[in-house]
Amino acid sequence: MEPQVSDKSRWEGLKLRAISGAVMIVLLLTAEWMGGWLFTAVIMFAALLMKQEWDTLTSGESKGWQLAGYVYVALPCASLIWLRNAEFASDLNGGAHVVLYLLFVVWATDIGAYFAGKRIGGPKLAPSLSPNKTWAGLLGGMAAAGIVGGVSASFTPYPLSLAGCALLAMVLAVVAQAGDLFESWLKRRAGVKDSGTLIPGHGGLLDRIDGLVTATPLFALIVYLSGVVNT
Repeated sequence: MEPQVSDKSRWEGLKLRAISGAVMIVLLLTAEWMGGWLFTAVIMFAALLMKQEWDTLTSGESKGWQLAGYVYVALPCASLIWLRNAEFASDLNGGAHVVLYLLFVVWATDIGAYFAGKRIGGPKLAPSLSPNKTWAGLLGGMAAAGIVGGVSASFTPYPLSLAGCALLAMVLAVVAQAGDLFESWLKRRAGVKDSGTLIPGHGGLLDRIDGLVTATPLFALIVYLSGVVNT
């Protein structure tokens, strides 16, 4: 028989996750809004931590996996820095605003997927990759992202309607969930529960930003191709 987890233990665990998550969000948003060297330094430091966790997860894999880690880490980090420093003719703070849009959408995806998965449950999304992910979680994440993305249309420098920003957010939500599944698959191959122990209650850095890792490069490409960035 599996040991039962008390309601008190669940509450303590959730409270720890909430506190550590809030601290991380405040620090990131502060650096994001200030921009410049501070934001770049934070992203570069995060890149070092991400590569370290990747190397740990793939330590039993071939050399090619070790090299692939550079792409896995460098592409989203470089994309974030580019987005933050991008200049928009329609918005002097456009770089800060598009990164906020991206962060809000990915966070909404994670929150919506977590609560929909817990409350609704149902068929598993990809049990061979992650036994806890459900279709309800995916749809809940997409719905939450769509709502937040639509609301964010009021401050993003996009030539998109509210519906356009919501639809884009839902596409990014699917990509973010794919990133979550990929990292879960890596952890299963490595035989570990978390990618690290950096964040109390959450695990490693990759455990918290796996969706952002995959959504960011796609979002940066869409922004570039949209023609709203001054070149």
